[in-house]
Amino acid sequence: MRRTPAIATALLALGLALAGCSSPGAMEKDSTPMSEESMAPSASADDMMMAKVSGKFEGLNGKAVSGDATVEDGKVVLSGFSSDEGPDLHVYLTNGTDEAAVGEGMLVDAVAFDQESQTFMIDDVDVSKYSYVVIHCDKAKAVFGAAKLS
Repeated sequence: MRRTPAIATALLALGLALAGCSSPGAMEKDSTPMSEESMAPSASADDMMMAKVSGKFEGLNGKAVSGDATVEDGKVVLSGFSSDEGPDLHVYLTNGTDEAAVGEGMLVDAVAFDQESQTFMIDDVDVSKYSYVVIHCDKAKAVFGAAKLS
């Protein structure tokens, strides 16, 4: 049973090494001056709502969707847009391209599959909370396409 003293010694050494990692004043507030960067104001809610993001549509689930989506100044703008026809197409802001993401996303409005330019108002929406514009057929519960926003 020579291992017991060796294990005890190793544990004691580990404990002492870990105890040496914290200094007596570690719990006190750091007194180093703040850099100009850390003092800069953070983005306001208005800035986040006004941020411009855009992406290109890709068809999903065997459907064809193309064109561009831009989210800016309280609007979702579709340009050069076309989609396969669906009985109940809508635009959503989401964080994914599956049914669960659509269910948790924000419904924007109904969309025309054959109208190249469309604009939808989205007042007081923090666009930084969403990463996709999705075209979804609500009746068939199917995602037709999505544009990843960046």
